[in-house]
Amino acid sequence: MANLLDQLSAMTVVVADTGDIEAIQQFTPRDTTTNPSLILAAAQIPAYQELIDRSLRESRAVMGAEAGADAVVREALDEICVTFGKEILKIVPGRVSTEVDARLSYDTEATIAKARRLIELYAEAGIGKDRVLIKVASTWEGIRAAEALEQEGIHCNLTLLFSFAQAVACAEAGVTLISPFVGRILDWYKKSTGRDSYPGPEDPGVVSVTEIFNYYKTYGYKTEVMGASFRNTEEIIELAGCDLLTISPALLAQLRNTQGSLERRLNAFDPAPTRPQVHLDEAAYRAMLAEDPMATEKLDEGIGGFIKAIETLEAQLAHRLGELEGGAAFGHAVHEIFLLNDLDGDGCITREEWLGSDAVFDALDTDKDGRLAPEDVRGGLGAALALAGR
Repeated sequence: MANLLDQLSAMTVVVADTGDIEAIQQFTPRDTTTNPSLILAAAQIPAYQELIDRSLRESRAVMGAEAGADAVVREALDEICVTFGKEILKIVPGRVSTEVDARLSYDTEATIAKARRLIELYAEAGIGKDRVLIKVASTWEGIRAAEALEQEGIHCNLTLLFSFAQAVACAEAGVTLISPFVGRILDWYKKSTGRDSYPGPEDPGVVSVTEIFNYYKTYGYKTEVMGASFRNTEEIIELAGCDLLTISPALLAQLRNTQGSLERRLNAFDPAPTRPQVHLDEAAYRAMLAEDPMATEKLDEGIGGFIKAIETLEAQLAHRLGELEGGAAFGHAVHEIFLLNDLDGDGCITREEWLGSDAVFDALDTDKDGRLAPEDVRGGLGAALALAGR
C-alpha cells in the first residue's frame, strides 16, 4: 500500500513550506513557498552562508561604496529572497512564492513597486514570471495591489488569510492563489475556548478552508486554494483533494512514513453545498472582517510576526556585512540603534524614545529638532560614540 504522502500527491499539489534547499531536494514537491521566517531559519544553516554572502556583495556593488550598511541591507533583503528562490527553482519543476516585505502590507502602491522589483531580479536571472508567485498579505490594500499585479501578468499568492471575507475579496480580485492558515485558526480557537484539541472534521481551520474551497468551486472562481500552516497530519488528511497544500518538512516526513488508505475529502468537480454568492466592496469587506475577531487578531499578529522576522534577518545581515567589510563602516551600528530606539517604527527617534544618555542624543541631534533620522545618527555617530565612552 502506498504511503499517505504519495496518495495525497495524486489528488493535491504538494508544496514544501520551507526555505531549506536540502529538505526540498528530499521531498521533491512541485512548488515551494517561503516567507521571512523561513528564510531566517534557513540563514542559520552554515551551508547557505555563501548564498547570503554573495547577495550582500552584490548589493554592495549595486548601492556603491559610500552607501550606509542599512541601505545595503535593504537591497540585500530582496537579493537574498530571490537568491533562495533561484536555488529552489533549480530543484522544483513548478513555482516558488516570494514574499513582499510585510511592512508594506497596508500600502498598495509600495507593494506593487516591491513586487515589480522582485520580478525584475528574477528576470535578470532568466526566470520568467510564470515560475514566481508574489506573496502578499490579505489586507484590503494588499488585495488591491494583487489585483493590479495580476493584470500585469504578475501572479500572486495572498497569504495570512483567515476569513471568508478575505477569501471572497481575493477571488473577486482575480488573484492566482490564496493561502488560508489552517493551524493558526486552530490555535486561536483552542486558546479562546480552552479546548485542548478538535477532531479533524471539526477543526476550525479545516472547516474554514473547506467552506472557501466549496464556495470557489460552486461559483466558478479560478483562484486556487492552498491550505497552509498545519499543526498536525490530521488537518492535512481532512483537506485531501484541495487544490494545493503547503506542508512543512516534518509533516511531510510523517505522511511519507505512514501507511494507510487516504480518502479524497474535497472535490472540485462535485463541491459540497455552500452559502449564497456575495460581492464585497471595501466597506462590506471591512465590516465583515471586523465581525470576525479571530481573523482580525490573527491578521494583525501575522503581519507583526513577519515584520519581526524581517527586522531580525536585517540585523543578522548587518552583522555579516560588517564582518565581510572588516567593520569599516558605522552603518551596522546605525541599524542597531534604530532597532533599539525607534519604538513606534516611524523612521525617526524622539527624545522620549531614546534609551541612551541625553548627551549622546544632543550630539546626534545637530539640527536641534528633537528627532533623530538615520542620516543624523550616521553623520554624528563618531562624536556620539566618543561622548558615550566618557
